[in-house]
Amino acid sequence: MKIMVFNGSPKREESDTLHMTRAFLEGMTREAPQDVQLIHVIDRHIEYCTGCFACKRNGGTCRHSDDMSALLAEMLESDLLLFSFPLYCYGFPAPLKALLDRTMPLSSMTMRKSGERYEHVAQADFSHLRYLMICGCGFPNSRHTFEPVAEQFRLMFPHGSAVLTLPESPLFNVPEADSVTAPRLALLRQAGEQCARTGAIAPELLSQVQSPMIPEELYARIANGEA
Repeated sequence: MKIMVFNGSPKREESDTLHMTRAFLEGMTREAPQDVQLIHVIDRHIEYCTGCFACKRNGGTCRHSDDMSALLAEMLESDLLLFSFPLYCYGFPAPLKALLDRTMPLSSMTMRKSGERYEHVAQADFSHLRYLMICGCGFPNSRHTFEPVAEQFRLMFPHGSAVLTLPESPLFNVPEADSVTAPRLALLRQAGEQCARTGAIAPELLSQVQSPMIPEELYARIANGEA
């Protein structure tokens, strides 16, 4: 399987969330060989979409001459697009949001109804693609936290998408927290194996992966310098 990993963290290799993503990919590789390409989005030249819609009218050619054209071609040659990022203002970090906005050349101006909503008709065949979002945040729990970005991701990729979120992700960059992060990374590897084997993650395992690693109140006290 060819996997494109878009690391949306400006911290590049120091990303808290990237610990989660690497463990998940290790699990996938245990199940079967994977061709993984990691892209630090902040290091790519990606101009902001101006909403001119030229790409939707001229067969997918964007007015900008930057790295996005090559990235789109690589996306279409992949099997899985994995978006790894920290939660920023309940959404995507700016570099990753710019990349997602620039996927507009994949669809045309023509709209059609799909279920209860309308969507743009594709200009390219990406029916084979699967999509996975792995997102971490520094809050102690997931309630009223990940919902906006998870819903946006599902609306962008309504077919073949999965969402994996985890609070307290800064703990992955704290060596002293190894006693609680190591078991969680093991669960993430198990989730990766399961995803590679079946194409999905069982709800029970997903619930285990996404739960807080330490009690919410204790994490908040540590984060506030009170413990």
